[in-house]
Amino acid sequence: MTTKFAALAVFFLCFMPATKIEHTEALFTLAKKPKQESSTLVADLNRKGSVPKLSKTDQKHSIHPIKLSSHLEKKAKPEETAYQPPKKTYSRADRELLSRLVHAEAKGESYKGKVAVASVVLNRTEKNGFPDTIRGVIYQRNAFEPVANGSINQKPDKDSIVAANEALDHPGRETSALFFYNPKTASDNWIRSRKIIERIGRHVFAM
Repeated sequence: MTTKFAALAVFFLCFMPATKIEHTEALFTLAKKPKQESSTLVADLNRKGSVPKLSKTDQKHSIHPIKLSSHLEKKAKPEETAYQPPKKTYSRADRELLSRLVHAEAKGESYKGKVAVASVVLNRTEKNGFPDTIRGVIYQRNAFEPVANGSINQKPDKDSIVAANEALDHPGRETSALFFYNPKTASDNWIRSRKIIERIGRHVFAM
């Protein structure tokens, strides 16, 4: 039986076209391979080397690159702190001298008026055209009448001492003025020409 089958196969191979011969050879090969391998080979023959396309459902679940959030990509910039100039220190002599000027110039004025007089002295130390020390400002020629009449040498009262120290120890000044005078008693025409910015008690404060 086997001999007859082989002879018949040779007969068909001689008269079949080349494409059918290749297919027949593949079938003989399948007959000799295990069932699992045969099914894999048939699938490969029918596939024709094509790659299956992703379905719409698969495309939705495809992997996308992860984008980092902005707060991870860039580090937060540190908050900038406002510049604060170093705090000035004043000697005991500066404090006493300023207290004596406040006492002589603002006698009878309110506590606020005394702090304002001390503030004028300190404002001048920071302004061009004036000495940069308390002593230099107070003893500048023709700057303050108490220096000329000697009342600068009187012992200051308690309120004058406290007012002078408040102006020295606190950065906020009572006034930004550079001059002050009593309009009822001032005889200098130049001081009256200065621009008045406020009035405290009997004094006007000007720039």
